[in-house]
Amino acid sequence: MQQYLIFSALLLSIGVAGLFLNRKNMIVLLMCIELILLAANTNFVVFAKHWGDIAGQAFVFFVLTVAAAESAIGLALLVLIFRERHSINVEDLDELKG
Repeated sequence: MQQYLIFSALLLSIGVAGLFLNRKNMIVLLMCIELILLAANTNFVVFAKHWGDIAGQAFVFFVLTVAAAESAIGLALLVLIFRERHSINVEDLDELKG
């Protein structure tokens, strides 16, 4: 159990460090958010197995569904932004138009 929790903490720290260190590429930001969600899912599965309760494993399916929807919508927005501005640099997205 301890190895899985260390693995989850490593995934979480890589994801958070990627969010704070990378402020330019939107694709890398989405990947870091996915790493954070994967760390949470790993914790859910580990503790569900440890306590003998299936609720944590069932909750993982809901988190995976939300993560898949977030990825699909995020990538669709990314394609639209790239078509409009010819860049996916986060610093170029400094204004909103209605």
